[in-house]
Amino acid sequence: MKKYVAMRIGIIAHNKYPLIEPMFGGLEAFTYDIARGLGARGHQITVFGVKGFCHGFELVPCLSSSILIGTNYDEFEFSSRAHHEYLRLMLGIDEFGLDVIFNNSLHYVPPTMASMVRTPMLTVLHTPPIPELTQAYQHSNVGGYLCSPSCVNARTWEGLIQPCEIIPNAVDLDLWKPRGTKSPHAIWSGRIVPEKGLHLAIKAANAADVALRIAGPISDPFYFERFIQPQLGSGATYIGHLSRSQLAMEVADASVAVITPRWSEPFGLVVAEAIASGTPVAGFRRGALTELVTPDVGVLAEPDDVHGLAQAITSARRLCSASCRSQAQRQWAFDLHLSRYEAALAVAAQRRSLKVRRHS
Repeated sequence: MKKYVAMRIGIIAHNKYPLIEPMFGGLEAFTYDIARGLGARGHQITVFGVKGFCHGFELVPCLSSSILIGTNYDEFEFSSRAHHEYLRLMLGIDEFGLDVIFNNSLHYVPPTMASMVRTPMLTVLHTPPIPELTQAYQHSNVGGYLCSPSCVNARTWEGLIQPCEIIPNAVDLDLWKPRGTKSPHAIWSGRIVPEKGLHLAIKAANAADVALRIAGPISDPFYFERFIQPQLGSGATYIGHLSRSQLAMEVADASVAVITPRWSEPFGLVVAEAIASGTPVAGFRRGALTELVTPDVGVLAEPDDVHGLAQAITSARRLCSASCRSQAQRQWAFDLHLSRYEAALAVAAQRRSLKVRRHS
């Protein structure tokens, strides 16, 4: 493993949720893990995000979390607040004396201002193009400071940005691992929101006559009450919003992980977590699942096809757990992931002197 000079790295987090257990989603898990991992390698890490517990890095609580919004909170007001909070951060970020900014937000302000600050910035494209980000990348000089977690996601950005580096996401193989004999039930995990397609997973599991255990935060109460709760009890059980250690045991215990995105997932950590746990995947042929799920580790159905997904559940349960684990070890080991980002951040940090001269 190549050794890098210790860097002062400022990580800009997403403003949706704090980086606390139990994690609210894959982006929060990614940001928390990368901050701790880079810190453990000797880099000085400062995270700019929502107030919450942190361990292994300095947290600057400069963003407001939308989970604190009451039912009468005006969405436009929050959007305006987020804009001004990210704007204040970017206007003052050079004062922190960082070597490089590592942008993991989904907001348009950081990339829009990338060419206006002295500190170079590496941005991870955690989503396909959305209107606000599309405009930001079209009108800012972010150049080569971009990477994507999958080739599929990178292709959605073609024509809007220069070619970017592909750095797949990763999982802690000591946490997500096989744990013995499988139980016959299936597992679904993630944020409970319409775009994750849980209602389709329940219908498919019922059609396959396989019990389904459901874990994750109820991020959309209306969706849960209207579309999920009425389907519970007939083979589908909601087991709550679990800590990662609890969830890892649940995923390892299941015979198959059902993954039902209704949008083009840029990666999907739940895929890698399941496969690392020796649990094959049954999912929709959409987004990065087409890249991550090979015939050895899962079966994909056409998007939103409940009957096809039921057949995929039945077929995937027969796949080899050892093949799943082997693929995860080859592709999604966390040390390899850290090394790739460490190298990309080091390259970006080397451009600091050029940016300082340009702004002087």
